[in-house]
Order: sequence, then C-alpha cells, then structure tokens
Amino acid sequence: MAVGIATMRKAIGVLLAGGQGERLWPLTRDRAKPAVPFGGIYRIIDITLSNCLNSELRRVFVVTQYKSLSLNRHIRRGWTSIVGMGEFYEVLAPQMRVSHNWYLGTADAVYQNIYSIGSEQSSYVFILSGDHIYKMDYQKMLAQHIDSAADVTVATFEVDAHLAAKQFGVIETDKDWRIVGFEEKPAAPKRSTSNAEKCNASMGVYIFNTQLLLPLLIADAEDPTSQHDFGKNIIPKIIDKHRVFAYNFQDENKNEQAYWRDVGTVDAYHEANMDLVAVTPVFNLYDKSWPLHTWQQQYPPAKFVFADPERRGSALDSIVGSGSIISGGRVERSVLGLDVRVNSYAEVNECIVFNHVNIGRRCKIKRAIIDRHVSLPEGTVIGYDHEADKARYAVSDGGVVVVVRPESMIEEPE
Repeated sequence: MAVGIATMRKAIGVLLAGGQGERLWPLTRDRAKPAVPFGGIYRIIDITLSNCLNSELRRVFVVTQYKSLSLNRHIRRGWTSIVGMGEFYEVLAPQMRVSHNWYLGTADAVYQNIYSIGSEQSSYVFILSGDHIYKMDYQKMLAQHIDSAADVTVATFEVDAHLAAKQFGVIETDKDWRIVGFEEKPAAPKRSTSNAEKCNASMGVYIFNTQLLLPLLIADAEDPTSQHDFGKNIIPKIIDKHRVFAYNFQDENKNEQAYWRDVGTVDAYHEANMDLVAVTPVFNLYDKSWPLHTWQQQYPPAKFVFADPERRGSALDSIVGSGSIISGGRVERSVLGLDVRVNSYAEVNECIVFNHVNIGRRCKIKRAIIDRHVSLPEGTVIGYDHEADKARYAVSDGGVVVVVRPESMIEEPE
C-alpha cells in the first residue's frame, strides 16, 4: 500500500548522476553516464526521473559532476518545467562549498550538497541512482519505511547467489526485514528470508529520516578512514545502532519476472536495449499506466521507402525514432534514435543507433552501437570479424562493437 501525496510532499530526492562511467567507455567519452541514450528517444536518467514523477516525488536534486553539459541541458529542457509551484527537478553542479575535493563517493556527493538539502523542509530524503533501468513506486517504499518506524530503508532486489558474489552488496535480514548484516560482493552471500534460492542485493536506493541523515553525513566526512560511500561505509556502520530495514523491490513493469538492470557496462547496456524490441518486451516502454517522460527534438514521423523487391525499406522487431528514414535498407532487432538514415541495401541487426547517424549503402552492421553524428561509408562491415573490428573500434568482452567519432568534440545537442 502506498502513502498519499501529502506524505510524499514531506520527502525530497537526491539523484546521483555524476558517475564517470568508465565501464561504459567510449559511450561516456563525451557525456555523463546518465545522459547516454536509451530506448531510442530517452536518456538513462529519464527512467529514474519518471519513477520520481509517477511516484509524486516532486522535489528532486540531481547531483552531477563529469561531462555534464548535455545532461544539464536535457534536464533543463525536459524536466525543470514539468512540475508545479514549490516543486523542482534541479541540477546541482559541484560547488566545493564544504570541501576542496571533487566528490569522493556517493555519501560525499550528498554531503557536499548538505546546504541545499537542509534548505528544504523535509522529513525524508530519498537517495537515488541515475544509471539503472527499472520501474518503482517510491510511495510504496516510503509507506513501509513509515509503518516499520525505520530510520533508514534500503531497497533490495533478489538475485542469484553467483551474481551477488560478483556484482552486488548483499543485505542480510531477519524475518521482519530488519537489516542485520551487509557485505560487499561476499564469497558466500547470505540468502533471502523469502527465497532460499536468492540473495537480497542492494539497489542503491535509500530512504533516510532527514534528522538522521545530516549528522551521519557530517560524521562520515570527518572520518579519514571512510571511502565516503553509502553501501561500503554508512549502512554497515549504522545497522547495530539504528532501525535499518530492507524493502523488497516491487516492480511496476508488470511482467512475470521483476526487472532491474544496472547498465554500467557496454554489454549490459546493449542487452537492456535489446530487452525493448521483443513482441512482448521484457521492459515495456508502452505502458500507459507508468509513462516514461523525456525531452526530444521535434522531427517528422519516421519513413520507410522503397517498395521495390530488391531494396525494400523495412524495420522488424525494432524501435525507430522520429525523423528517421529507412531508405531501402533492412533493420532487425535494433533501436534507432532520431534522424537516422539507413540507405539502400544496408543491413542493420541487433544494433543501437544514436541520433543523427547515416548508414551508407550496402553496409552490414551487426551487434554494434553507433554513436551520434557518425556517418558510415558505403560498404562498411562491422560485427562480422572481431579482429578487424578491434583494429578500428572498441569491442566489449561480449563482442559488442562501439563506433564513435574519431575525435572528442564540443558537445552538440543530441
């Protein structure tokens, strides 16, 4: 059961969107990780911001750091005007107001913006991440937080034990979901009390009572041994002293299996986009009960030509953004952004194509990510010879080829 809108008005959000995104390189060469396109017309950060909007969390600070120009522009255009009086989605750039360092960790990023948080009247603070793909009603999480008289609540997601040992911080709870242990990537992860086959992994989503959060941040900032991270430092230190509970993720995606993805690597990012194009998509962009919001440039509708038997413009099991023209080429199981042109006899399969890309005649592209403003010459072949691909492009461990412009340039509108 969810809390009412009046209770959500007592909460503010701090959305951490400043990660460098090294594992998503070279897609993060010219942009912050949360600004990387997703699903043709969205940015990764739009998913979490849409969760906020749909959950009536209408006061949100977006904390940025690395290469944030396009991210700042996107939020200003698409999100700052979407809320009403007394509400905001506001970007907080690094100010070094209480420190001489850039953000040292997730907790330090929040600490360095402590004055902004303290200036807003609130009873609860949500700490959110800007680089995950999921649908979650934060009202339900806050309802449990209040009902359990918690000081802190940590959102958890059930994962297989072998994945927990490699990738996640694992939460141990008692039968009432109170947290009694926390380990980062443990060799022998503790199992979930609700499912012995699974472990409870931290999602990096937290609710703190405001009166507790502020002194915790100050104490952590003064600790020279801390890495200034919520998962590594703050949560493990407080579980014996305060009422810290886990919230078992309830998915608003309405699929048989709960969906939450960390798209921090090229392979995970490619897989998450491929989850969108099935007839019954694993992650549904078309659910009107949980709409996803964004800002996008205005373009005419997508167009498909020709109807000739030898060069028929077609896109099958694919998403195609506005302004795109499939001009005698064939697109399968792919996600195309805005203003993309696929020319005659070209074949595009299992690809992610960003905005303003031209794919020349007779190109053959498979399992690739093509960054914005790339123009592929006629006859280019990518994804069929990994040794040849590695000589020219970045190739992920899973064999996904990433094609970016040759040189870093001043950011242009995407």
